[in-house]
Amino acid sequence: MARKPAIKGATAAGQPARPAWPAATGGHVARTVLIAAAAGLGLYLCYRLAVPFLMPLTWAVVLAVAFAPAHRRIERRIGRPNAAAATSVTLAALAVVAPLLFVVQQLVREAARGAAYIQELLAGSHWRTVLRDYPTLERGVTWIEQWLNPAELFGNLARWLTAESSSLIAGSLAQALGVVLIFYFLFYFLRDRRMLVRTAVRLSPLDGKEAHLVMRRFVATVHAIIFGTLAVAVVQGGLGGLIFWWLDLPTPVFWGIAMGLLAILPVFGASLVWAPAAVMLAFDGRFLDALILAAWGGLLIATIDNLLFPVLVGNRLRLHTVIAFVGAVGGLVVFGASGVVLGPAVISVTLALVEIVKRRFDGMFPRARPSLPAGPGRTRLASTP
Repeated sequence: MARKPAIKGATAAGQPARPAWPAATGGHVARTVLIAAAAGLGLYLCYRLAVPFLMPLTWAVVLAVAFAPAHRRIERRIGRPNAAAATSVTLAALAVVAPLLFVVQQLVREAARGAAYIQELLAGSHWRTVLRDYPTLERGVTWIEQWLNPAELFGNLARWLTAESSSLIAGSLAQALGVVLIFYFLFYFLRDRRMLVRTAVRLSPLDGKEAHLVMRRFVATVHAIIFGTLAVAVVQGGLGGLIFWWLDLPTPVFWGIAMGLLAILPVFGASLVWAPAAVMLAFDGRFLDALILAAWGGLLIATIDNLLFPVLVGNRLRLHTVIAFVGAVGGLVVFGASGVVLGPAVISVTLALVEIVKRRFDGMFPRARPSLPAGPGRTRLASTP
């Protein structure tokens, strides 16, 4: 019997042959190692290049996630990606920057008025009469007055703030290149978001489902941080406005709103309002009110965010409060202001990656399920081979 001719590309069993991998010669391995080393060096250099832009990149991503639903609606209405992204960036700037600029401008003006008021108090004799009931405090103030001349100091400060209030705002805008970069990056993150997601999935060593799992965890973390930040800002602003009203300070509603907006800032926050107010109360001779305001601000307003923020973020992400606290506070220590986002995001993404690794190991090495002894009303569970 004549033998049938062998079909090229098929095995003896009739199955298609697997494509042959290139021979792993010494030269091929060496070139691969060199390419991998060059890629690693390139990634490290890219990281060093991105470090100066860590803050604007982080907050641009946060704003992109926050404004993504509104941007999708704007994009459907306008139809043109560039115009839609420009419109969304403009709305984001108006919603975020304009209120903060207004509050900062009011703070500068009030600081000028406060400095002038303190200068008038120091020039008068009312506060000296009050200090006679506190001999120790009077000696300390007299020593400070001899060395620093506070009346002249606050007078010069008031005149400078009054003359330079407008230029301070303009100068801060001119120097805040990071703010400009935030909205510059935001434009491209909104316009090219689909391409960026596809590229990240394609370059990732994860498969499609795993990459989207990591992205969903990151987006959920950003949403939780936004919710927690706004909730804490409302609480801090409410507490600040409440104590201003109770101490009969002027415009408690406005200053409560101002403290709520400033509470979004991760460094000084609401203390930019209540701390100078406590100083003014002390210079006005209301020492008990000044002590109450300082204690309320330092012990409650300034610390409640460290207690409330991890709880809110942890509940949204289903993380333990201690883990959320370490992510939030540790992120501030490691990354600075951007750590409010990067700290919890690192923990959330890492937990997602650990979950993916566990699933893969479970698929490679399935564990046998324990079997129960047979008995009345009980069936034996077959162990998995």
